[in-house]
Amino acid sequence: MGKKRKMPGLNTSSTADISFMLLIFFLTTTSMDTDAGLARTLPKPPEENQENNEMKVKERNILNIRINKDNYLLIGNDYATPEDVKERAKEFIKNEKNDPNLPEVISKKIKYLGRNVPVTDNHVISVQTDRGTDYGVYIIVQDALIQAYNELRDEFAFAEWHHHIEFCTEEEKAALREIYPQKISEAEPKKYGQAL
Repeated sequence: MGKKRKMPGLNTSSTADISFMLLIFFLTTTSMDTDAGLARTLPKPPEENQENNEMKVKERNILNIRINKDNYLLIGNDYATPEDVKERAKEFIKNEKNDPNLPEVISKKIKYLGRNVPVTDNHVISVQTDRGTDYGVYIIVQDALIQAYNELRDEFAFAEWHHHIEFCTEEEKAALREIYPQKISEAEPKKYGQAL
């Protein structure tokens, strides 16, 4: 019999280096999804030497939106659907007819426009949920409120400058935010345990 031939082995000395370089390449070139949250401005913490005075808001200037554990909506004292939120919020924020049950309308000087504009500068929309509220319903309500502000700003932009908000300059957008300031308050979730 003949002599057994030995099989030559593969040179794997650089495999670890190549694997490491590929890992680094994919980590640096792949974009990672980041969670996006809701854009909310939180109040500044009170200064140490400042007394803790709560801002008193007139009842007519507050639109209470409550969502219970069964995802039923209550806007003010009326039951509503998520589809009602945007229109009710627009009516509340604008108070076009100066309804005494809606926020106070004041005349505010808008520097960019060079004139006074009727606004409901003191309005607040308060959203309160139950601890059992579905997150999806909460997001639908928040989205409807943002749409209400955006539509009011867009309507004003079109009436004033004959173009929609996406074509506004930064100065025009700042004026729109001054006319329709976004004032959404997040109330502490409660555990009611029953329907509203």
